[in-house]
Amino acid sequence: MSEVSITELTLTSGVHLQVEGDPHVIEAAILSAARGSIMEFAWMTEADSGQRVGINPERVLMLRGLQPNSEL
Repeated sequence: MSEVSITELTLTSGVHLQVEGDPHVIEAAILSAARGSIMEFAWMTEADSGQRVGINPERVLMLRGLQPNSEL
């Protein structure tokens, strides 16, 4: 069974959001959205719910890779 990489985003509001994907891939999506049109979101999949979420790249303060299935 393959494990999914999880990346935790910390937003300017203080919210921590865990999304599926390697930190380098998530970083690239955030940078791409930041360089795109005004108010372009970085779309990713929330780790807990499996739902797609759009993140405003201007609101991301930090990202870090987590071990799959880790608890905060």
